[in-house]
Amino acid sequence: MDLSDSTTAVNAISGVLILAGVLGVVLPVIPGLLLSWAGVLLWVLLSDAGAAAKWLVLALATVVAGAGLVVKFVWPGRKLKDSGLPTGTLLVGGVLGLIGFFVVPVVGLLLGFLLGVYAMEAMRLGADQAWPSTRRALAAVGLSLLVEFAAALAIAVIWVFGLIAA
Repeated sequence: MDLSDSTTAVNAISGVLILAGVLGVVLPVIPGLLLSWAGVLLWVLLSDAGAAAKWLVLALATVVAGAGLVVKFVWPGRKLKDSGLPTGTLLVGGVLGLIGFFVVPVVGLLLGFLLGVYAMEAMRLGADQAWPSTRRALAAVGLSLLVEFAAALAIAVIWVFGLIAA
């Protein structure tokens, strides 16, 4: 096997992992951000690119992945707390989201969470007032997905620049 063939194979496999990670953010079955970072790690460990460039790409991807993981929980969580949703409501939404993840493939996590929040808010405030709270919870979930998606895309862009530089 020619050396350029192995490099091409490593690049292709890394690219597929990174792409799967970006898509995995939208499909909650796949650990998106972790998969994107793992694609960069694989490229760094197995490619023949310049050593300094590879490790810089991995360092930047690690910072972006770490920041994405932290921000995806902190920022939407703070918005939920500021919106006045009680902790019990969020806990029931989380538990039903976890159950929904296993019962309804792909969208069960979101459906279970929203159903749990709506049910708790309907009991607390009445059915007429439950939807605005549920909408705020949905906005927080959307913000979390957006943050993770942006981080996964940033990792992909960093890797592409690393490919070009190497």
